[in-house]
Amino acid sequence: MLDLTICPRCGDRADAPLVDGDELVCARCEHRWTFLRLPLFALTGPSGGGKSTVGPALAERLRGDVVVLEQDVLWTGGLRDGHPAFRSTWLRMAAMIHQSGRPVVLCGTVVPPEFEPLPERALFSDIHYLAFVASDDVLAKRLAARPAWREWDDEERVAEMLAFAASLRETAAELRPPVRLFDTSDVLLDAAADAACRWVRELLPPTADRLP
Repeated sequence: MLDLTICPRCGDRADAPLVDGDELVCARCEHRWTFLRLPLFALTGPSGGGKSTVGPALAERLRGDVVVLEQDVLWTGGLRDGHPAFRSTWLRMAAMIHQSGRPVVLCGTVVPPEFEPLPERALFSDIHYLAFVASDDVLAKRLAARPAWREWDDEERVAEMLAFAASLRETAAELRPPVRLFDTSDVLLDAAADAACRWVRELLPPTADRLP
């Protein structure tokens, strides 16, 4: 089963994965089966930081090593009703992709307290966080330049994002795990992509640990 919450022996579906090392355990029949427990890479930061802009460059440069995904593609329908459901869905999706042997780089606004407490966190060896940040005036300018469908003409929403950005800059080193910061205020796309690629390559597990 690609869905790691479904037991391949009895077919029972767990509400949350039961993980023992690199094995999944069925709470109903106690069947155990191995799975690939890879790291997840969270390219995060405030809206306007540059995550989505760099994403295509990462997908091109790291092709064959990782799968680069945009988090907002699932920000639809019922998943908007609760952030935990949205985060859990992404973790399950990423863990399923990992069974093909390639770690996921997930581009979207997230911080460790939103992923780390979830039951699905056990499906990953680590979650690494790199946040693209920028000065308030640069973020505000970038958000104002976005197309109307992205709805950044709401001053209150912009203020909330700037407050999040300020908090992230202040607390990144104190979060568990800590979040690495990269300031995109005065850098070109290639420089931001270079920084993200170095981060991923530095933390990728050895090829021998992944399926061919």
